[in-house]
Amino acid sequence: MALRDAVMAALLEGEASGYDLAKGFDASVANFWTATPQQLYRELDRMEREGLVTAQVIRQERRPDKRLFSLTEAGYAALHAYSAEPIGRPAAIRDGLLVKVQCADVGDIAAVRADVSERMEWARAKLARYERLRQRLLQGRTEDEHLAHADRVGPYLTLLRGIAFEEENIRWGETALRVLTARSAPATP
Repeated sequence: MALRDAVMAALLEGEASGYDLAKGFDASVANFWTATPQQLYRELDRMEREGLVTAQVIRQERRPDKRLFSLTEAGYAALHAYSAEPIGRPAAIRDGLLVKVQCADVGDIAAVRADVSERMEWARAKLARYERLRQRLLQGRTEDEHLAHADRVGPYLTLLRGIAFEEENIRWGETALRVLTARSAPATP
């Protein structure tokens, strides 16, 4: 998947400025795709040149002009074509923390435990954000009601995947901490 596909998926929520997209990226597709604001702006410019999005310039006093982006027919067609393509192999995990854990037996176990604990705190913070987003998406409905009647279910389904991922990070972290703590405890005769 390319960044442009993730940007177009985010634009399905409606017209947005580059700033709004950068800010809202965390609330819409960040549970499965990340990008810096600079990457988003470069991609929006490229997508505009390719005719996938159009930008409406909004004049502002005391601020630079704002461009509001929206999908064009070509953008919708590109998303449709993307959704029909086979994905191929799943993405590989590339995580420096796992490299540290892999060599924990010969490394500084206390430092590795601290890194695992920090990762768990990140996961808990993301879960809290995801839960707030979940409540906004549900708008007082049950999950079943939302899935049966919402205009779009994709955002909720990807949110569920993000929640499951962070919950698993916490479960794994608890196991890793328990094992690393037990292994670093002084041996009793």
